[in-house]
Amino acid sequence: MADAPVLARRRIWVIAVAVGALALSGSAAGASLVIKSPAQAAAERAAPAPDLLTAPVERRVLKDSVILRGTVRAGQSVDVSPSVTAGEGAATPVVTKLLVAPRATVTDGKVLLEVSGRPVFALRGALPVYRDLKPGATGDDVAQLQRSLGELGHRSGDDPPGTFGPGTKAALTGFYASIGYDPLPAHADGGEALKTARDAVTAAERALQDAQDAQDEMAAANEPFLSPTGIASTGGPPAGKPATSKAAKRAVQRAREDLGSARTDLAAVLATDGPMLPAAEVVYLDGFPARVDSIPAHVGSKVSGAAVMTVSAGALVVRGTLQEYQKGLVRPGQRVQILSEVSGVTAAATVASVATSVDGGQAQGQTSGEQQDQDQGQDQGQSQGRDGAAGPRGYPMVVGPDQPLDPQLAGQDVRLTVEAASTDGVALVVPVTAISAGADGRTVVTVVAKGGAQRRVEVRPGTTGDGFVEVVPLGGGVLAEGDRVVTGVRDTSSRTPSKDAAGDGSKDASSGR
Repeated sequence: MADAPVLARRRIWVIAVAVGALALSGSAAGASLVIKSPAQAAAERAAPAPDLLTAPVERRVLKDSVILRGTVRAGQSVDVSPSVTAGEGAATPVVTKLLVAPRATVTDGKVLLEVSGRPVFALRGALPVYRDLKPGATGDDVAQLQRSLGELGHRSGDDPPGTFGPGTKAALTGFYASIGYDPLPAHADGGEALKTARDAVTAAERALQDAQDAQDEMAAANEPFLSPTGIASTGGPPAGKPATSKAAKRAVQRAREDLGSARTDLAAVLATDGPMLPAAEVVYLDGFPARVDSIPAHVGSKVSGAAVMTVSAGALVVRGTLQEYQKGLVRPGQRVQILSEVSGVTAAATVASVATSVDGGQAQGQTSGEQQDQDQGQDQGQSQGRDGAAGPRGYPMVVGPDQPLDPQLAGQDVRLTVEAASTDGVALVVPVTAISAGADGRTVVTVVAKGGAQRRVEVRPGTTGDGFVEVVPLGGGVLAEGDRVVTGVRDTSSRTPSKDAAGDGSKDASSGR
């Protein structure tokens, strides 16, 4: 029993040692949280390891695109603005009927509207109307009228092409009758000129007859006189019978000349008499069916030179406007992609023309005759243009589709993507942000291996487009499809992309383009 106290004291000692050891361990751990080595403190103060942004090297055809907006329009757009001059005592011309509606289809010979009771109709033709056509007129515009009437079944008979003769008169009269109107007469004098000319011929015929009768009477009076014995008398005519004089002969000759002149004058009046085609009554369109784009006028609107209707004809094209910085990249013949964001329809196309001056001028790929047609206007009939409405200032561009566009696209605003440049076949391309320029002036990309090792490869940049640039390795550098190149560095503390560690990653070294 004497050993019991000893054992108790030993247990107490062991417990005390364990408690002390535990306390010492806790103190050491706490100190370790507070006390840091210089190396550890420096490491914690340093920036976190950079997070590299990379992109793969690609091998493909690189295309540089110009993107702009365009409007689908017909090849020809005509502002119908009849120039009707009110006669003395007449009221200001007004629209008295509208015979078509917006977006309606227009056929050859269709009456579009009435102005002060007179028709305005559409015929096929490319030459803008610029004058009234009256009998006796000649020219290309007369030949166009003859062709247009002929297509509608009204032939010009024996009239030579380009001559407004009797056949053309009959054809024009027949056409007006087919649309329910009488043609206006070429002479607005109520036939007074023709009556005067005919009266002059009648008077000349009578004068000639009188002169001839007088001459005949003189000739009869001068016949040889026979005596009662049957012997001709040589003593001259009996008393009271005048001798034939030269004056009587001159009178007959002059009467004939006067009659000839009167008949010539009558023929001239007859040649210019008959129906006429006023410039204000016809609209020439390139083809049919055509479309009514808009009708800003209404019945009762005064006709004062402003457009009362806009009509378009011909194949649908897309018209856009290039800005100054885009014009140098686009030229006729380049490929274009048309996208209707309304319907999702896409179509392949080609740049047909690009204007050489702001808001007009002759376009590349456009004939001088086409430009003259655009510039000439239609002084008396309608105003013809290639754009229905004024657009933004810039260089007008026309895009022609490879296949006819859906007529439902007419008037829509579409997106045009023009292939302005491309590499000659496939090439190595990298994002523009992968290109950097060193202090030595060399253009390089930084390639990151799978293990994280980095190497710089000197390159020569080429064509750029859509955020990429063509590169060609220089100086024996190795760059292959699939290699990862640095495009930027992300700060892991803020997770915000920063500039390329190797240089200004956004620098576009496109000067070698």
